[in-house]
Amino acid sequence: MDDLNEKAARSRKVRHIVSITILVLLFICFIFPFFLVIINVFKVKADITSNPLALIGEHGFTLQNFPEAMKKMNFWTSFFNSTIITVCSTAITILLASMTAYVIVRNKWKACGLLFGLMIASMVIPFQVLMIPLVSLYGGILGILNHRMTLIFMHVGFSLSMATFMFHGAIRTNVSVALEEAATIDGCTRWQTYWQIVFPLLKPTIATVAIIDAMAFWNDYLLPSLVLAKKELYTIPIATQVFYGTYSTDIGLIMAALLLAMLPILILYVFLQRYIVEGVTSGAVK
Repeated sequence: MDDLNEKAARSRKVRHIVSITILVLLFICFIFPFFLVIINVFKVKADITSNPLALIGEHGFTLQNFPEAMKKMNFWTSFFNSTIITVCSTAITILLASMTAYVIVRNKWKACGLLFGLMIASMVIPFQVLMIPLVSLYGGILGILNHRMTLIFMHVGFSLSMATFMFHGAIRTNVSVALEEAATIDGCTRWQTYWQIVFPLLKPTIATVAIIDAMAFWNDYLLPSLVLAKKELYTIPIATQVFYGTYSTDIGLIMAALLLAMLPILILYVFLQRYIVEGVTSGAVK
């Protein structure tokens, strides 16, 4: 019996070591490209070409790639466009999705069930199916392409179903009806109850939806490239792609442009990452 227990313990230990090794190798594979960007962005072109794996090049440490890349890719204009589009799209999505989910959860109308079912069904429709009709409608018929608000409207439309689904689960499991009833007894209106009781309790889910949608909106290339054709309206991904096509031989500038494109969303993730797991699990079935 003791031998069997020892064999089982050794087997578990071996499996644990193998699992940890595989995870470490996967982590290295995942982080290695980002590591290459970090170490090469502070080198001149000659050092990157001669030895891209060196921590410091022969010509030393340089920051020249950043101002040059920012100037050539018109970084601040693109940054402003991406920020406006991302912030507005994310905020509107959170507000509309949380309100919609609250109405659906707290009302047993057939219309609410039908609406929720349609929203869930729409999540399986790929964007590529709607791409040509959208461009034809908004560009050919309505003529409202090349506007930030058009892109914001499309972003909200495509992300609303998933956000509503997440808020729906969070409200059902984490927001007690008794709290709302107590607020009503104390004289709160339905609107006041939502803003003062329900919405603050959704903070983990709000943070989760914010980081997921903000990352999607910030990094999106296909939809903005279809909607925004004017250079002064380019977002960071479009500007980076155009910049890469023009300066593809200057690796240092490309690395700087990539890091500049990634940095804002990485900073947002650092501040909100502690809410992500809590927000995802808050809507889980318990």
